[in-house]
Amino acid sequence: MRYILAVDLGTTAIKVILFQVDGQVLASSTQEYQLLTPTELAVELEVETYWQAFKKGVAEILTKSKVHPDQIHSLGISAQGETLILVDKEGNPLTHAVVWLDNRAQQEAGELAKEFGNENAYHITGQVEIVPTWPAAKILWFKKHQPEIFHKVSKFLLIEDYFIFRLTGRYLCEGSLICSTVYWDIIKKVWWKEMLDYSGIKEEQLPEICESGEVAGPLLPSIAKELGLSTETIVATGALDQACGAIGVGNISPGVISENTGAALAICATVESPIFDKKGRMPCHYHGIPNTYMAHTFTTGGMVLRWFRDKFCSSEMDLASLLQVDSYKLLDQEAEKVPPGCNGLVMLPHLQGAMAPESNPKAKGVFYGFTLHHGKPHFIRSIMEAIAFAVKRNIDVLEDLGIKVVEIRSLGGGSRSPLWSQIKADVTERSVFTMQNEEAACLGAAMLAGVATGIYPNLKDAAEKMVQVKKKIEPQKDNAAVYKKAYQNYLDLYNSLLGMFKKE
Repeated sequence: MRYILAVDLGTTAIKVILFQVDGQVLASSTQEYQLLTPTELAVELEVETYWQAFKKGVAEILTKSKVHPDQIHSLGISAQGETLILVDKEGNPLTHAVVWLDNRAQQEAGELAKEFGNENAYHITGQVEIVPTWPAAKILWFKKHQPEIFHKVSKFLLIEDYFIFRLTGRYLCEGSLICSTVYWDIIKKVWWKEMLDYSGIKEEQLPEICESGEVAGPLLPSIAKELGLSTETIVATGALDQACGAIGVGNISPGVISENTGAALAICATVESPIFDKKGRMPCHYHGIPNTYMAHTFTTGGMVLRWFRDKFCSSEMDLASLLQVDSYKLLDQEAEKVPPGCNGLVMLPHLQGAMAPESNPKAKGVFYGFTLHHGKPHFIRSIMEAIAFAVKRNIDVLEDLGIKVVEIRSLGGGSRSPLWSQIKADVTERSVFTMQNEEAACLGAAMLAGVATGIYPNLKDAAEKMVQVKKKIEPQKDNAAVYKKAYQNYLDLYNSLLGMFKKE
């Protein structure tokens, strides 16, 4: 019997899952950690924290599954984007990991945007704007503010690159993760020399570029011993977590989009060639599928419902604790009492600014149209509808770019809500598919590892064997007119408040 081990290197937790070759989960483990915020703008984590969390996860998997290490055929990786790790000649970290949320490089991002131009950078890297999130800006920050560290750097790595090195001893990277460094050319698939030169990066300080789903190598003997695994286990190159999530729900060909309603709302559309938006609304990413691209956006998502729950639903949370049920199920029950359109209540979910496709950091959250008739259930449902409107808004932009959207594959915590899935189907007037395996990023990583090591001949075959639909939700035609009006109100409300937002 052969098994595939997959790890999702997340922002606040590492998930490790052991899969059977048919996609069934044999065992899983989640290890959480707290990010470090030494200054108002800095977000970091000790690099060893990631490794120890992974190590604990693997140990828990082996204990739970009772699988012999020799049966674990391959290991796949799903990774958070942009988190930067600087290492010396021995591969030891020189600083804490600089997490993607870190915002210290604001001045450097502005300098790079002025030097290269956002539009020019967009057509080279696929990123619509140079922002402090991108590693190029962070590296320039080190060059300016911590030159004593900068000059000791042997390799500039992202978190997946670091794990591959730690596991196999090889410095490798892949396109889906490095495209948001803004020093990689997504068309030519080479390092962007001008950006490297300006930022002070030498090409030999970067890993070898591979495709996702390639063999990186077997586990180093010392690492296999440390993890309790076999030296026969093969490590594969993985992909960005959102690319892995798309693969893990079967979003591997044009016509399908995946939407992930977690803390953020992430949307991925698979396309066969790069597509650039003249209006600068839609980033273009390299996919975890070789020679394939991905229109990928994210904006505020499930964190809005969590905010409302935490601030205004203490009684529901207490009851959920007493009944030992998920508090969000109780919120669903409340929202179900309200008709589509929330009797005129409309919500803008921009509690942390509007991201794609508006890209307006000054936008704010808004509830509009409530009267004495409205109660808590209306507000809960209006949040669900607002996120569905954000999905619809992104679909409109995709179709404006000529990207056809036939169906939606849903993942993340929001997909557990039958009501929310129905609202998304009704608002978008498209079928929504929820999946048996909610940990789609880990499943996608496992699929890539399975292809790399010959368990499956290709991703299509892997998807047929591993991806399982839980439910297909069809749009209810009776709700179409109500939601068309409500969606237009959502658009009009945002546009009407643009002047107010600019005053902030």
